[in-house]
Amino acid sequence: MTWFAFFLTFVVWFNLAPLATQIKADFGLEESQIRTLAICNVALTVPARIIIGMLLDRYGPRITYTLLLMYAAIPCLIFATAQGFTQLVVGRLMLGIVGAGFVIGIRMVAEWFPPKEIGLAEGIYGGWGNFGSAAAAFTLPTIGGWFAFGALSPGGDPLLNWRLCIAGTGIIAALYGILYYNNVQDHPPGKTYRKPKSARGIEVTTKKDFWFLMVMNAPLSGILMVLAWRLKKVGFYGVNTMYIVWACLLGLYLFQAYNCWVVNKDLMTGKKHYPPKDRYRFSQVAILELTYVVNFGSELAVVSMLPAFFEGTFPLNPAQAGMIASSYAFMNLMSRPGGGLISDKLGSRKNTMAVLTLCMGIGYLILGTVTSSWWLPGAIILTMACSFFVQAGEGSTFAIVPLVKRRITGQVAGNVGAYGNVGAVAYLTIFSLLPEWLGGGKDPSPAIIAQANTAFFQIMGIMAVIVAFLCWFVLKEPEGSFAEHHEGEEEDHQLPHVPVMESDTSVDSIARG
Repeated sequence: MTWFAFFLTFVVWFNLAPLATQIKADFGLEESQIRTLAICNVALTVPARIIIGMLLDRYGPRITYTLLLMYAAIPCLIFATAQGFTQLVVGRLMLGIVGAGFVIGIRMVAEWFPPKEIGLAEGIYGGWGNFGSAAAAFTLPTIGGWFAFGALSPGGDPLLNWRLCIAGTGIIAALYGILYYNNVQDHPPGKTYRKPKSARGIEVTTKKDFWFLMVMNAPLSGILMVLAWRLKKVGFYGVNTMYIVWACLLGLYLFQAYNCWVVNKDLMTGKKHYPPKDRYRFSQVAILELTYVVNFGSELAVVSMLPAFFEGTFPLNPAQAGMIASSYAFMNLMSRPGGGLISDKLGSRKNTMAVLTLCMGIGYLILGTVTSSWWLPGAIILTMACSFFVQAGEGSTFAIVPLVKRRITGQVAGNVGAYGNVGAVAYLTIFSLLPEWLGGGKDPSPAIIAQANTAFFQIMGIMAVIVAFLCWFVLKEPEGSFAEHHEGEEEDHQLPHVPVMESDTSVDSIARG
């Protein structure tokens, strides 16, 4: 049920892309405005994943997922009833919060599967969810056509009832939230749901790691400042409003830093010392954050640009280019579980992560050489191979996340997941600006666009190669990577289960029984 909950959140989160052409036509939007909506779609997912991670560790997956699924209906209805660009932006920003659902299932799945099987279990969970974006791309245009009842635009093209499609996905998610609440539980019977003493910020176990945490939190607010600048560039608001937004985001960073200080105050003032057995290295979280930047961050960016890339590079119509490009997202059903399974079976989660990330980087560098002279089936095979390594890398990342520190798994997953969206916003911003930079500010020619695509793939490829070497030389193999039980569960299993019977509850009878 959690796998399908994640699938639904991705259908909701990515319900814009397949209907974007119709929305653009209905509102008379410029291309830059559509691209801005795509960036807005992933923006608030950054802070949302942090906040959801905190709520998850405190209240458990069942309640948290239920509330998120029911919330999904609100922004869908706002977007579906929009009468102007401003309402579209507000709806899309709010819909980005639904993308935080990923974090919840990471903890839920970890509660139900032992470390030795965690890679495959988390991989299937992640694969099902990411497949939701492809399912939306394939089904929503068809459904939109059915409910347009054959209506045609003034130009003679079939119309899509995009409003009903988007509202419908939100309503279905909300109804499933009710079903989810009544049919799941946070952990198997007999297990304990381990919580941090405070979920206001990530708990670290050394003073050096606290300052490292402060550094790694900065990009989470910084990337939102980039988005605020991007909204100013497309005329959504003026420069003074942008400065106000920047000030608010700086305040958000300081508030987050204060909460982390509150959680770790005793450590920083010397009142608390963690025994070696209870320590973990925050550098391991930081490396996982960077791996998710280069794999999931690049996936979101590539999904957004791949149809136009194939259409502009080869003699294809939009429908053909869209079908070919969708193969990238469809690979999730096998690639992400495949990465988790490889991580389970290879005997080293660290080496699995490094090899998959390196192969992904090489794949992107080769994709940067694709031109119209390439054999089209060869380009499709290359795209699918690169997609495998990207998504398998995502699977291997979250085969490690639940093993870092069990009681803060939600917050670790939230931070790592948020960095995936940091990567997506960064890559999408670079992608939108490359033609302008390379074309000297003029309208880009097809040659400039092709050059920009090449540079874009090369940037992603180089970043992945750098992170692969960090995995080899900095990432450590998690303790108990292939154990029968999670951290702390051995103690739970060693405690005797003493039944208390209603009719005979004396000490002697319990001892005899």
